[in-house]
Amino acid sequence: MTTFDFFELGDFSLAGGATVPDAKLAYRTLGTLNAAKDNAILFPTFLAAPPEALDVWIGEGRPLDPTKYFIILPGHFGLSPSTSPENTPAPFERGAFPAVHISDDVIAQHRLVTEKFGISELQLILGWSVGSLQIWEWAVRFAPMVKRLASIAGSPRPRPWTKLWLRYAVEEQITSDPAWQGGFYPSIESVQAGLRRVGRVTAITAPTTGFYREGEELWRPLGFSSDGDVVSRLFEGLFIGQDPNGVIAQARKAALADPAHGGELADALGGITAKTLVAGFTGDFLFPPEESRRAAALVPGAKYQEIPSSYGHLATFALSEQDVKNVDQLLRDLLSD
Repeated sequence: MTTFDFFELGDFSLAGGATVPDAKLAYRTLGTLNAAKDNAILFPTFLAAPPEALDVWIGEGRPLDPTKYFIILPGHFGLSPSTSPENTPAPFERGAFPAVHISDDVIAQHRLVTEKFGISELQLILGWSVGSLQIWEWAVRFAPMVKRLASIAGSPRPRPWTKLWLRYAVEEQITSDPAWQGGFYPSIESVQAGLRRVGRVTAITAPTTGFYREGEELWRPLGFSSDGDVVSRLFEGLFIGQDPNGVIAQARKAALADPAHGGELADALGGITAKTLVAGFTGDFLFPPEESRRAAALVPGAKYQEIPSSYGHLATFALSEQDVKNVDQLLRDLLSD
């Protein structure tokens, strides 16, 4: 079992106005922070994914090399064991957990980086999907600290289709479960039907159109025996065992992500000073390449790259050797400057 360190945030004021007592941020680190404290990389995780899900992108001899860099893998609010509905005491327990925002995650991560480690500059921040939403907030809110930014399969804020997906494919699959009870269900297991529905709807909305194509089944090289097997073990497996309130808290904050905070996105992204890479995967429905391209056009000097992929948004999981090579090369080039 993966072990975590915890950064104690004390009484933490959320963007929505509530103050959560004894808040905490779970995190992992790989590598060693050097004496100059100038070799740090921040790599936030995505929806319903513990930080160790990112380990597939890290390794000796690769761009994210823990023998060279100090890599910080923070959790985020709503994802246990960080402060979440399942581990917060009354009056904010379970279904009464207050709304959290991407900016709350980023402020907590900033405190971890500066207060715990004394780091004043990050060599790179990078993220996929909901992790990407976090790093755009980082690059706008704490621009002087961020030397490089890599947004992959993500964007500064979700497009309307993705917001609807978060509501109807994730949130309402859970809240329509008869055992939901306004978030005060007797156990996680009692709402497993809703969690399984999230996995099943994800199975038909997140992959590319060719993922299940007869004669070309992209799931076969991944070790699955049938399309039903991949739905059960991969997609349902992502959500079974998760706390339903936590999944909903994460989906809601992702839908509200906006580094401009109601202002003009062009003005917000125009203030980014990091050397910026924005990459999208062909066939990604959740964060289409066109959305990434538009975001890159608003950042001074940003580079945009579309990565040809058969897996689309699922490339996040490093399912294809070619996807891994392509991403590694982009990150290698970014870090070489």
